[in-house]
Parts: sequence; structure tokens; C-alpha cells
Amino acid sequence: MLLLGVKATHDGGVAVIDGDRLLFSLEMEKIGNGSRYSELGDLDLVRGLLADEEIDLADIDRVAVDGWGYGDLPTAWKGERLSLPVAPYREARLGDDSLTPHTFGGLRLGGDTAFDYQSFHHTTGHIMSAYCASPFAGAGQESFVVVWDGGVLPRAYYIRPQQPYIENLGPVFGLLGNVYAVFAMHMEPFTMDDPFMIEAPGGPAERSAYNARRLAVPGKVMAYTALGQARPDLAGIMDRIYAGRPNDVMDRPRPFVKEFVTRILDESAALKPTSADMLATLQQWIGERLVESLRRLREQHPGRAGNLCFAGGCALNIKWNSAIRRSGVFEHVFVPPFPNDSGSAIGAACAAMVTATGRTALEWSSYAGPSLRRSNEGEGYISRRCTIPELADLLYRFDEPIVVLHGRAELGPRALGNRSILAPATDAAMKGILNTIKRREDYRPVSPICLEQRAPEIFDPGTPDPYMLFDHQTRPDWLDRIPAVVHLDGSARLQTVNARQNPVISELLTAYEKLSGVPVLCNTSANYDGRGFFPDVESALEWGRTRYVWSEGTLWQRGEPSIEDPDTE
Repeated sequence: MLLLGVKATHDGGVAVIDGDRLLFSLEMEKIGNGSRYSELGDLDLVRGLLADEEIDLADIDRVAVDGWGYGDLPTAWKGERLSLPVAPYREARLGDDSLTPHTFGGLRLGGDTAFDYQSFHHTTGHIMSAYCASPFAGAGQESFVVVWDGGVLPRAYYIRPQQPYIENLGPVFGLLGNVYAVFAMHMEPFTMDDPFMIEAPGGPAERSAYNARRLAVPGKVMAYTALGQARPDLAGIMDRIYAGRPNDVMDRPRPFVKEFVTRILDESAALKPTSADMLATLQQWIGERLVESLRRLREQHPGRAGNLCFAGGCALNIKWNSAIRRSGVFEHVFVPPFPNDSGSAIGAACAAMVTATGRTALEWSSYAGPSLRRSNEGEGYISRRCTIPELADLLYRFDEPIVVLHGRAELGPRALGNRSILAPATDAAMKGILNTIKRREDYRPVSPICLEQRAPEIFDPGTPDPYMLFDHQTRPDWLDRIPAVVHLDGSARLQTVNARQNPVISELLTAYEKLSGVPVLCNTSANYDGRGFFPDVESALEWGRTRYVWSEGTLWQRGEPSIEDPDTE
């Protein structure tokens, strides 16, 4: 049975499951150097996306569309605007079954054939993408799932896979997920007009441009907070304002976000905090409140499984993920590599899988994005065959960044070795070099990619983290050995790798360690500024900000890179 999941709004894309195996998930931002957070835009594109994967649209057995908003979804068909009926963003009542599909007809995805289709709540997509991909589903275990997205309160669910059944446990905390970004957008360097607006009006281009600016804020803030200190006096103001929240905050959370942010800014003004201190305090305060809420959740439901899946855009915050894991409230915590809307097409397909087959465990790989596109790479460049040990030798001898492209792209927003810029981490200056060629702010960290078996020696806790979604402290003996990947607070957004997950990168790290004694490299995404991963070698060569590009055993070489030249887009 071929199941097609469709996400039409920001982070748009399609995913196909064959039975219980994810064949691929194609995010629009990763097709042809698309803009970050791109919408699907026009449903007529779906046929071509499937054809590129050698799937005929006529062979699809069931179509599921991600829910959105509280009415019809604005989209297009062959360039003409249309309103597509879909499921609401979330359940209206606790008793609603999150797995009950909303069924519609007349969906056109290519040609003139109209499909009957299902639509599930947007929150259901997050629930299903996280749980079905988790080790708990594979083991047939029950699990809590918490979904915290920009437009909803953190909502708790409990999944029993045997039925299967999702029990809606309701909100656990009284702030929408967008509070973090909205707060930041009131102060430098993140100020934006009308920070309280959730979705920009207008067509796909206007929405895409607005969403790209807004959705980029939380990741930058997470890095920026290391410039500040969490202050008890500011946290006290946040405590007092939150404690005085209205009784109906769970039913009317949006007005309270505005009141919460405005009052904190007003009442803290006399303390003259820096933006970094304010944001560092808010980040820590939210993490503490979230852990407290989860502790109450477990106390209210004793005897249940100690498993937690965390999903939604807020699950990209490594500080909150780590606070949850360190707290011990749950014995096991899982965050998928696509916790935000990049996993929504997968989630819609998973919901269709569960309702059609009763299966809840998804067979998947984090490297199931688009394949490398064939292109006219290499014109005007010197190319030669280059083995992985030879690539390691280049990194060791020349101590400069190299674009590495191989296999299928990663799912979700993190480059995990297949669409990466890799570089030695042994010189502190490398972080600045990478931020310069990426045109990123100088406070932004660079992540370490490390052999899994060596990670506990270098990082604390150093547990396996293949998706770069938790924060680890660098152990004292290694601070001076890998300074390029150590953030201002001594932390590192670690990615661990073993030979089963990524044999190419595992071999590369092993070869590099033999030369340098260091099983760690810098890892940052290979992409144009503000766009998805490079889809082909030609894009990386045209970008031209590294001397070397390596792909599938071939090395392309150019002259000395000029980081002052503008990007070619």
C-alpha cells in the first residue's frame, strides 16, 4: 500500500510510505535550492516530485493532507488560487479522536484526475511522526507525546499502540510556542514589525517571505542567549506575571502571550537588562516551567510508561530537550530529526498508515530526503577520484572547510553529514571562518560530528545523539583540543555517528582520527544563505566559497576561495 502525505503550507513537501516503510520525504526547500520554509505552493507539482522517484501518481492508494488553520487552506492548482478543505490545526475538545480522518474529495495533484483524500489535525501529524519513528513504537511500547508548536500550547497525549489509540491529556503549560520568538522580536537584534502576527496575509510569496524571517528567529535566539546570563530578578518578574494569569488562559492563550510579553518588557525596564540577559532568562525560565509541567503530568498519570516523544517546532530547542532529559521525569526521551513542520508530510502519511493498517512502527532512515541531482558539475574545475582516507588527509593537511555531498539528503533542518560543510575543529578560528563563509552571525556555534564510541570521552554526557538535538558539555581535557565546536557556555550541539547510521562519515572520522588523534570534525549545513541544502555538486561549485567539493568519491578543486564575493543564487 502506497501512502502519500502532503504538507502544503510552510515547510511544504511530500512523503511516501510503502506499507510501513518510509520511501522518501521531499521538502520543497531542498528541491532546486528552494528558500527555507518554502510552501508546496502549487499542488500540480506533486506528480513531478513523485515521478522523479519513479512513482506514478496513479499507484498511490491513499492521500493524506496535513491540517491547518480553522478553515480551508489557501493553495494553488496550475497557478490558479484555490481553497482546499483540510482538518483544523488541533482537536476542538479533549474527547475528540486525533486519529479520526476528515475525508474530502476533488483533490488534484497532477493531470486532471481528482482524488478523494483524508486530512488529519496538524497536531496529529506531529504526534504520529514522532511516535511512529520512535524506538517505543518499534518495541510496541506505550508512550507520552508532547506537541509544542508555535500556534498551540504544549499539549500532552498518551499512545497505546495495540488499539491503536491516542488519549488526549490536554495542555500542560499556559504559553503558546511562539512566545519565545515573539519576545525576541521586541528587542535587538531580532526586532520585527508586528511580532504578534502568526501568519502573514497575501499569497504564497508574501507568506513565504514573512515565515522565512519569523521562523529563523528561534534558532538564532538559542545561540544568542549564550552571550547573556539568566538573572533571578528577571525570572521573578516572569514568575509573578505567569502566576497571575487569567483562569481561562488555556482557552484563550493568544491574548495572554501578548500580555505576558508586554508586561515583562515594561516591568523589567527599570532593571536595564541587556537583550542577551533577557533572552537567556526567558529560555531558562521556560525550560524550568516545562519540566515542572511534565513532572505534574506524570504525577497525574501514575503507572504509565516512562517514555516521552517531544515534537513541534519547540522541540528544536536543544536547551529544553536537554533539560527534559536531565530531569529524569521520563526514563527515555525521543526527539525525531524532523520535530518541526519539516516532518508534517511524514506525519500525515503515518496517520494514514495507522488508520489503514493498524501498524504504528515506521521503518525509516534519517537520510531519506531528495537524491543528489545530476548536473553539469565540474566545468572549469579540476576533478579527480578521491577516496575517503584521501579526503581525511586533505582535511588534516590543509585545515580548511570542504563541502561534502553524498547519498540522499537528511530529513529535517539539520545537516547530518550528507549535505554538510566539514572542517577540522582544532583551531578556534575555524568557527569564524565557517560563520563568515555561511554569512552567519559571529555568535552562532558550529556543531561537532563525532564517532559515537568516542563521544563519552569528549562530551558530557556524550550519549548517542545522531540528530543533533541535545546539548552536551565539552569535557575540560578537550576544550583546547576542539575549540571550534565549543560554544560560549562550554556546550556543544553534538551529533554522534556510527558505521550503521552513516558508513561514509564514520569511515571519514575514523581515518581523520588516525592522522590527528581527534575523532571530531566541525559540521554545518551546505547551502546558500536562506535556502535549503545544495541539491547537486553544481550548486556547491557555483557558490564557490570553499576550495574543495567532495561527492561520491570525486573531488572538485578550484583556486583560493574569496569569501568577500557575494553568493551566487
